[in-house]
Amino acid sequence: MTVDDVLNEFRAAGALLEGHFILSSGRHSDLFLQKALVFQDARRTERLCAALAQKVRALVKQPFTAIVSPAVGGIVPGYEMGRQLQVPAMYVEREAGVFQLRRGFHLEKGQPVLMVEDIVTTGLSSRECLSAIRAAGADPVAACCLIDRSGGKADVGVPLIALAAIEVPSWPADALPAHLKMTPAIKPGSRGLA
Repeated sequence: MTVDDVLNEFRAAGALLEGHFILSSGRHSDLFLQKALVFQDARRTERLCAALAQKVRALVKQPFTAIVSPAVGGIVPGYEMGRQLQVPAMYVEREAGVFQLRRGFHLEKGQPVLMVEDIVTTGLSSRECLSAIRAAGADPVAACCLIDRSGGKADVGVPLIALAAIEVPSWPADALPAHLKMTPAIKPGSRGLA
C-alpha cells in the first residue's frame, strides 16, 4: 500500500480535515487526520492494518508475543494488528496522568512487545507507551503506526515502522502562521481524556 493509497483511505472516510487544530502534542496544525472516521469501518481498518502487518513482518526480525497500544487512539488499530499478527493485544491507559496497564492486562518480565500506534506526530504518546511497557517489565522491540506525520523525524526510542510517512507542518502555539492566527482552534485529540 502506497502513501497515496493510505491517504485515499482517509479521504474516502472523510477523515482528512482542514482547519485549525490543536494536536494531542499541543502543537497546532492546519491538517487533522480524524482516524475515528477511518476506524468506524471495519473493512477499511482491516485493509490498513493488514498492509501495516505485512510491513512489520518484513522489517521486524525479532519475534514478539504481544501488542500494546496507547488508549484511546491506538486501541482499534492495536486490536486489528493483534488479529492480523495472531498475538494478544492490550492497551495502556492514563492513571494520574501516566500510562499503565490496567483491566487485568499483564506482561511477563522480558516479554518482547510490539507497540502499535494510530498516528505519530512528535512521538510523545509512543514514548510514554513504551515507558509503560518497560515499567511493566517487558521489552519493546519495535513500534509501528498507520501514519507518521513527522515524515520520519519522530524518535520514539525503538525502530518505528509507518504504513505512510508524510510531513505535515505543525507549530507551537506561540509561533502560529498568519492563516492559523485568524482561525479558531479546535482540539479533537484524546490526550486530555480521563
